[in-house]
Amino acid sequence: MKAHVHTETRRAPARAPLDGIPAQPGAPDRERRPAARRRLRPWRLLPTPTGTPFTFGYACLLLGTSLFMEFGDPDTVAAALRGSSTDVAHLAEHPVRVLLASALWIAGGLTSPFVIAFVVVLTALERRIGGLRAAGVFLLGHVLATLATEIPVGLSVMAGHLPHSSLHRLDYGISFGVAASIGALAGLLPRWPRRLVLAAFAATLVQDLLTFEDPMTGWGHLLALAIGVTIWPLVRRRYRSSRTAPGSATAA
Repeated sequence: MKAHVHTETRRAPARAPLDGIPAQPGAPDRERRPAARRRLRPWRLLPTPTGTPFTFGYACLLLGTSLFMEFGDPDTVAAALRGSSTDVAHLAEHPVRVLLASALWIAGGLTSPFVIAFVVVLTALERRIGGLRAAGVFLLGHVLATLATEIPVGLSVMAGHLPHSSLHRLDYGISFGVAASIGALAGLLPRWPRRLVLAAFAATLVQDLLTFEDPMTGWGHLLALAIGVTIWPLVRRRYRSSRTAPGSATAA
């Protein structure tokens, strides 16, 4: 009679379906990193030399010009600002030079509310669509809003509705570019944060416009915001492509 040998079969511990398989380069961020590492990191609101080189370099440049405005020789500062002004007279003579130079200064200096907006908004926008495109958004708003507000001044002077001195008004700053960047960034936010940002910023601009202190600049801010909104299809397309590209990380 044959003896029956009972053998005990041990089961290997159960594994997750992808346990032991290295994460692929194009795998979503949530599959490659623990949840603890995907938490909000507030320091990413600030620019860095490697993460957001355009915003970081531009911010350093603006810091330098703002300190020069504050502590430089008053006559030298006044001459530099006049040479950078995008008034009608300068635009007629040196349009490219003054359009670029006027974006090197902050109207109101480091105490301007546009300083914080510049840092936070440009950093977030660059992290989502890249430095070159973020610079393009900023420059588009700066240039188009400037031309749209200065050209009517020149026409009004020619028609006799404004005095000749209006051709030489001091006009410089980053606010048009920042307003366009806010409009563009809003298009990359979820629905309710997007509406909140647009409503809050537009209400602030309308309030400034109603004070009638500088209506031309006030209309320029609203126009720049509208420019940012009109390019939503472009920035959204770039944002989607950057998120689906192999090896890309989700921007915070």
